[in-house]
Amino acid sequence: MELGKIKALLGIPEADTSQDIPLQFAMDDVRETILNYCNLDELPEGLTCTAYRMTIDLYRYDRPGELEAPLAVTSISEGDTSTSFTSAGDALAGGGLKDYQGQLNRYRRVRW
Repeated sequence: MELGKIKALLGIPEADTSQDIPLQFAMDDVRETILNYCNLDELPEGLTCTAYRMTIDLYRYDRPGELEAPLAVTSISEGDTSTSFTSAGDALAGGGLKDYQGQLNRYRRVRW
């Protein structure tokens, strides 16, 4: 995966280096997650776009490198106005891989 391509997909200017470390962390984390889940040593060509999508999701929802996690709305009431929030990470707990299991399962190898 390429840092420049991730930045372009997220709309971050190439010259802006302020997000390079969090983006690189997200890319490394996704690569490690895919390789561990699929029991592989190399990222297959067929999972490149999936890896980019996973990296973008991780970056947008977990916001590595920021002190406060982004919030997600859990409930809204209109009468006397009430809104409840949770962190986006909590809202996605256990689901980071779930959306991509279909694509990853095609490349998954059984360990003996």
